[in-house]
Amino acid sequence: MVNWVEAQKPLLHFLVKKAGLRQQTVEIEPGTVMSFWVPKEKYDKKKNPSKEVVVPEGRSNESHFNTNGDKKKDKKKGEKKEKPAVVLVHGFAAEGIVTWQFQVGSLTSQYAVYVPDLLFFGGSATGSADRSPEFQAQCLLAALGRLGVERFTAVGFSYGGMVAFKMAEMRPDLVHSLVVSGSVVTMTDSISGETLNRLGFSSSAELLLPESVKGLKALLSVATHKKLWFPDRLHKDYLKVMFNNRKERKELLEGLLNSNKDAKVPVLSQRILLLWGEKDNIFNMDLARNAKEQLGEKATLHAIRKAGHLVHLERPCVYNRCLKQFLALVHAQE
Repeated sequence: MVNWVEAQKPLLHFLVKKAGLRQQTVEIEPGTVMSFWVPKEKYDKKKNPSKEVVVPEGRSNESHFNTNGDKKKDKKKGEKKEKPAVVLVHGFAAEGIVTWQFQVGSLTSQYAVYVPDLLFFGGSATGSADRSPEFQAQCLLAALGRLGVERFTAVGFSYGGMVAFKMAEMRPDLVHSLVVSGSVVTMTDSISGETLNRLGFSSSAELLLPESVKGLKALLSVATHKKLWFPDRLHKDYLKVMFNNRKERKELLEGLLNSNKDAKVPVLSQRILLLWGEKDNIFNMDLARNAKEQLGEKATLHAIRKAGHLVHLERPCVYNRCLKQFLALVHAQE
């Protein structure tokens, strides 16, 4: 039988290509690859930039990761100025282009948009046993370096927000600014326990890795403000397409807590927009206000009415307008 979720992918990919993106696989090291949608002018089907491994200064040739990218090339006179780069980092329930399908077309006229799949989502995978968000951030920075991205704004949703915070902490010279929705700076045991108790789930895996139609409906119920209805057949198809690599993803959730046992809130130099769904039930407004206080005066909190955790999907026009206003502001100040 036809899987209707899988059947819609060619249409989504066609629309993304019309918006100016192309699919690219980046090898970071043997056994570790990340799948991306990249601006078509950066895609070269004859030459895979992932093969050009540049070892950063001060590291040996045995170093796994290069997050510096290639050296800047001399600009020719009259060369068109490059668009500012924006990297859209997805959450736990879907791969990159599905998560950001309503944002890509809104951004590509003014920005060079990159949409990665994090490890164990979409076409991205690794043979490494490391499941920490630091490792995800390290791999993503290395992949962007291979693609020649020298400075960018990271836009992170939920789990992707945590990865974005890690990237900003690791490489403030590369991460120009941050936009984060439905996330926290560090996922502590207390935040995880309080959230799961409030929502009535026994574990993060039970919430974020549903195995049944009932479980997926429960996840969508807590993730959205306006209750959505889809036929059970569509829920079944979504489970088959979007929730693979279950073992590894469960390990990612475990790694999220293990990596933050002794973590401190980092001091970040970037301008940060916390763009929240006012009715977010997973990471509620109390957590958003606490994140704003922790991050200091360079962080701004903006709540979008009538939206839950999936704010970018529930209120895409409002979300896109707020996102573009912030991007215009931070780039006007350069």
